Amino acid sequence: MSAPPWFTQALAQRPEHRDVVVAGARVAYRVWGPVGAPGVVLVHGGAAHSGWWDHVAPLLTGHRVVALDLTGHGDSDRRDSYDPHLWAREVVAAAAAAELDRPVVVGHSMGGWVAVTVAAVHAADVSSAVVVDSPLNDQPPDEQRLRERRRPHRAYPTAEEAVARFRTLPPQDVVLPFVRDHVARGSLRAVEGGWTWAFDPDFFGTRLRLRDLLPGVGTPLTLLRCEHGLVSAAMAVEMAGLVRGGMPVVELPDAGHHPMLDQPLALVAVLRTLLALRGPSR
Repeated sequence: MSAPPWFTQALAQRPEHRDVVVAGARVAYRVWGPVGAPGVVLVHGGAAHSGWWDHVAPLLTGHRVVALDLTGHGDSDRRDSYDPHLWAREVVAAAAAAELDRPVVVGHSMGGWVAVTVAAVHAADVSSAVVVDSPLNDQPPDEQRLRERRRPHRAYPTAEEAVARFRTLPPQDVVLPFVRDHVARGSLRAVEGGWTWAFDPDFFGTRLRLRDLLPGVGTPLTLLRCEHGLVSAAMAVEMAGLVRGGMPVVELPDAGHHPMLDQPLALVAVLRTLLALRGPSR
């Protein structure tokens, strides 16, 4: 499947690449849009990177959009250990460095846990948060699976071979091939002997339970539930009940856990609507 015009036009709007230091580590981020426009921060999921938003951010027209690489991911530094509260500080720091004034924070999967942490701990720094298919995360990680995920990455002799091995976590049956190719190529870094994945496998096992954070959220919060994702309809109702004053739940029909990979335009339409209804302060 060839890339449609909307996709190639979005990628043609190249972001500015910057970085900011947080607690001794360099945090890389991308920024689109003019200073002074209402702000949005996009937070990727686990083992992903800011490039997962390259075809989404430019379509949030009228906004200044930041997408960061959480430490341990993408072009950001690695740490000896990872803490969602420190990742939340990285989100706030990147927003401030890009001159965003109380932005909307949008987080996918693990990034949604970070977005809720921002909304609970740094409520004065953001106007609202949007969580994209982030489950409650009540169960402790399976130790065997955790050991497997933490194994050192193998090196592939060519980038093409590595791209061919790209898989989502969790696995997803439907992925638009042109999006997959772009995201996969951005997931690599050069090493001795070829190419490997850019994320630090030691981040796996970092724990954060939304159940503990949702009652303390101090800003408006919205949940986007993917029809074929990790948040069931029953879980969405339970999550909304944990938030003081409730939480709107919007279902993305026929979307897997990674909607930017299979239903990006539906995701953009929902985000545009939420931004129009609940724009950040200027």
